[in-house]
Amino acid sequence: MMRAAIFDKVGSPLRVEDLPDPVAGEGQVVVKVSRCGICGSDLHLAEGHGYVPPGGTVFGHEISGEIVELGKGVEGFRLGDRIAVMPIFGCGTCHACVQGRPAHCAGMQFTSGGYSEYVAVDPSSAIVLPRVISMEDGALAEPLAVSLHGVVAARIEPGDVVTIVGAGPIGLAALFWAFRMGAARVYVVDRIAERKAIATAMGATGVFEPAAPPTGESFARYFGELPVPELADVVFECVGRPGLLMQSAAYARQGGKLVSLGYCFADDSVIPAGLGMRELQLFFPQLYTRREFELAVNALDGGATDPRHMITRVVGLDEVPKAFEALQTNPRECKIMIAPAV
Repeated sequence: MMRAAIFDKVGSPLRVEDLPDPVAGEGQVVVKVSRCGICGSDLHLAEGHGYVPPGGTVFGHEISGEIVELGKGVEGFRLGDRIAVMPIFGCGTCHACVQGRPAHCAGMQFTSGGYSEYVAVDPSSAIVLPRVISMEDGALAEPLAVSLHGVVAARIEPGDVVTIVGAGPIGLAALFWAFRMGAARVYVVDRIAERKAIATAMGATGVFEPAAPPTGESFARYFGELPVPELADVVFECVGRPGLLMQSAAYARQGGKLVSLGYCFADDSVIPAGLGMRELQLFFPQLYTRREFELAVNALDGGATDPRHMITRVVGLDEVPKAFEALQTNPRECKIMIAPAV
């Protein structure tokens, strides 16, 4: 038997219980989980935003670990391989899969179960980690890939000015990639002192308090005085709350780009005339390609240390329910990693 943190229903805390050990089916591998990040999308699911998982679900898709069992027919892997898990995989034969875009496969499946000691995964989603990469770094590859996909979609050009709204893990990862894509200046907007300090440590050009939310019916209020020193070529909205997409538009220059990386699960609205005043381009990137996931691993392999700043705590399985609740209620937390063996 293994231990796992289990979701039962919206409004109830996670519980830690024993579950049967997973068995590697044909074409599967079993991974001993070393690290698993708690993702904001897990929090959304537990709060009933959008899709509500069935009771008994084990969350967790930001996984790194060691292969401890090979199923029948698995090739190219060995027992003891250290891997990061790319938690999306497709049929493997359609046009999207052949191009390395499993998120666009009609049969796309999603791997979960990292809040546990062991998890069975499809080997097509396993990326072998170089020996120099820690397991914590390996578990950061997934959120880094999400932001990389958004940064690539926005086509940041050398010399661009970028503003990031929200200094959570996705916003901080966007900060990391924006500089690597050639941005000249990257501003971060957030209210929380602890997250602002992380953005500063990761090299943000400036970190600012957000402007007061606009009031009244006139969209012109969205384009008033701003806390940042200049308008941006590219703005990333990385919070995912209703109203913030329109507010983030205020940070963009004429003809600029607005990228939604916050994954708002609730109804939201924009004022088309307000966006049209600046002829903004809107982007709604989703997940990532296999190549982008590999590039995230390669960046960590290349010695990048900045992403580690976002890890605020590492907890054992017994601490997961309280840590999960802390992320739901305490914005001072950023990225909490689960280490099942602790």
